[in-house]
Formats: sequence, C-alpha cells, structure tokens
Amino acid sequence: MMRKEAWVLAVALLLGGFQVRAQAQEAPGPRSRAEAVEVIAGLRKIVAPEGLERSEKVRIGGIDQWVSVRSRDLRNPVLLVFHGGPGWVSMPTSWYTAHGWDEFFTVIQWDQRGAGRSYAANDPATVAPTLTLERMHADAEEMVAWARKTFGKEKIFVLGHSWGSVLGLTLAAKHPEWLHAYIGAAQAVDARESERRGWAWAMEQARAAKNEEAIRELSSIAPYGVGKEPPPVKDIMLQRRWLNFYGGAAYRRPNAGFEAAAVNLSPEYTDEDVRQVWNGESLSFEKLLSSILTTDLSHVKRLKTPVLLFLGRHDRNVSAPVAAEWFAGLKAPSKRIVWFEQSAHEMMAEEPGKVLLSLVLHARPFAERVGDVAPGVSK
Repeated sequence: MMRKEAWVLAVALLLGGFQVRAQAQEAPGPRSRAEAVEVIAGLRKIVAPEGLERSEKVRIGGIDQWVSVRSRDLRNPVLLVFHGGPGWVSMPTSWYTAHGWDEFFTVIQWDQRGAGRSYAANDPATVAPTLTLERMHADAEEMVAWARKTFGKEKIFVLGHSWGSVLGLTLAAKHPEWLHAYIGAAQAVDARESERRGWAWAMEQARAAKNEEAIRELSSIAPYGVGKEPPPVKDIMLQRRWLNFYGGAAYRRPNAGFEAAAVNLSPEYTDEDVRQVWNGESLSFEKLLSSILTTDLSHVKRLKTPVLLFLGRHDRNVSAPVAAEWFAGLKAPSKRIVWFEQSAHEMMAEEPGKVLLSLVLHARPFAERVGDVAPGVSK
C-alpha cells in the first residue's frame, strides 16, 4: 500500500513537472510589462510572519508623498533612503539595486517632493513653487520623524545618494540623535569644485582619445564652474555628455541608461507612474539643480554620529576625490570609507552585492550594539 501511494505521488510530481514545462513551451514570456512585473513581484514577495511589504502615501510638508516599505522582520533597524537626482528616484529600481536589504533592515524608499510617484500624486503646478532646498530639507526631517514614529525606533539609518547625500549630511549634522549612523553614497560636498574637476577629467579623456568633437565642445564652455553662479544648464548638460561618455557616471559605460531602463519593470509603479517619472525628474532638475550646484558642505568638519561613505573609485559625476579629501579631515565617533573599485556614480546598480555586504558588515553593527535587531538575525 505504501509503495502504491509513493508511486502515485511520484507520478503526480512528474506530471506536474511536465505541465510546467509544457506551459513554458507554449507561452514563453514575459510578453508585456505586466507579466514581467508579476514575475519580479512574485520573486521578491515577503511572506515572513514578522514582515511587511507596503506602498503608501504619507502626508509630508503639506502634500502626499509616496514611500515603499519592505522588511522580513520589523524588529530590524530602519534604513531610510534619500534618492539622488534631483528627481532620480530609487524606489522603481530598488527591485534590483536593493535586493536582499530587507533581510537585514526595514527599508524605506521615499519618492521626494516633485519626483516619481510623489510627482504623479500632486498637481505639478502647485508643487513647483515649493521645490526649494529649504523645503526639501524640511521634508527630509519630517520623513525621518515619520519613520521613527511609525516603526517605534529611537534611531534609524539614513542613506543619502548623490543629491540625497546633501539632504543626508545636513540632517546628520543637525540631528545626530536621530541616527544610528549616516551613510553617504556618492557623497556631495563642494559642488563647484566637483563640477570643475569633472570638466577637467572629461577634457583629459578627450585629449587622450584625440576626440576633436569632445575637445571642441568642452572648450566652448571653458572656463567651467568658476565664479559664484552655477553653470548654465546647457553647459552642465554638455559637460555631462562627455563625462558620461568616458565612464564618469557608470564605469566603462557611456551612460546610466541601463539603470534607468529598470524603472520599466518596477512592481511599485503603475504604467502611468512609469510614464510620468521622467516628467518629475525634469521638473526637479529645473527647479533644484542650480541651487544644488552652488551647495558647499565642506564647512561640516565634525559630526556626532558614525559616518560611512560609499564611493565609486571612478565617480566623476559627483567627484569621489573631493569627497575623500573632505572625509580625511572629518571628526566623527566612527568613520569609514568603502571604495567600490568597479563603480563610478551608480554603485548601487554597478556593485549591488558589495553594497549589501557593506551595509551588513559596516552599518548594521551600530544597531546590533543597542539591541535594535531581530533576535537570531546576525551578520
């Protein structure tokens, strides 16, 4: 009898395997964004009893702003991400760039005012006048307050990437008591100096390659990044064209389009969100870029919270050498640079495994020391 039952089970399993294979042969896919998103959502679905997988609007700065929350265990420390750009949202690419983070952290991706789903959730004409550095810094503080209250945490981690690192470093200087540690990825410090060095590096590459078009175009905007005023947007775009072409934004790639394409497969974004995302980036770029490119945080000489810098060895978009020079003189309770040797500006897409490993090895222990981790979960 037992042998008969085992035989029946084996046949059922075998037939099930044939069925799956037959379906795969009959309907190869995915054949649409919807099918691709369904596959990705299924792979990353959180089923842990102590976990949470949620996207929602929260009221920040008087408007609706979108967040996604992913955690395998809400007893783990909170990691709030300030995306770059302005307007270069990280939520819709986090299915790839932040894969695995939710096993060790409660991860909050936030679409800032005027960007991503937050752009689509509000009237752009109403939001546009509020896109100022002062309002963005206030929003960042409100987001941290919301995260701490919502998840019952005295302290959290903040990771700021690129433009988001301006928000993050400013917050860390003002409110160290809110943070286990601050993590600056592609840390912005002195924007004018970064722009000047980026231009000089791009010109150096162009001359070495004897690229007459690049030399001519870069020469047309010289002297670049001097004076108190930010460069005109057309000059910035020209500088970025050649800086990106030579791998200053994504190592050994002509641009970061490979990462931008991942937005199309975001489980958090609807079709309309995907259509609108670049409109939000354009608005944020228009309203904030000039102010950002006159920002200088080199006066920050001391922090009262631990600091980690994640720097791409080849980053010329936001100069990694400028950040490293500033960091050498910074005083903090604990500080560390992690260099990403195969990355430029987009290390979270270029070396996602090393980013996760670095978060677990170098950031999470600050929470472990005060018991802000789920029992039985360790590095």
